[in-house]
Amino acid sequence: MVSLKLNKHSHKFHIRKGDIVKIISGNDKGKIGEVIELIKPKEQVIVKGINIKIKHKKSNREGELGQINQIEYPIHSSNVMLFDKENNIASRVGFMIDSDGTKKRKLKKLL
Repeated sequence: MVSLKLNKHSHKFHIRKGDIVKIISGNDKGKIGEVIELIKPKEQVIVKGINIKIKHKKSNREGELGQINQIEYPIHSSNVMLFDKENNIASRVGFMIDSDGTKKRKLKKLL
């Protein structure tokens, strides 16, 4: 019998909650949105207004109506890229150390 071990180390994300990202592959390619949530074990992100699926909810009681809900589903973190609205550029993330010693994220195309 073969046992599979899951990687216990969490993935280091190149984006953070609240970042503006551009979708670089999939059905929503080219769309821009804000990261709402990070799902670290699966290396996925949920982006506001992107990858929307429709869920039908059945009524629980008699006389109650069913519902149709639109939910944002997760996207793998490799399918999104950090986006800069001022320069209208999507790029990979680079790090640089300021003169005061703090580490800051910058877009590679702007470095």
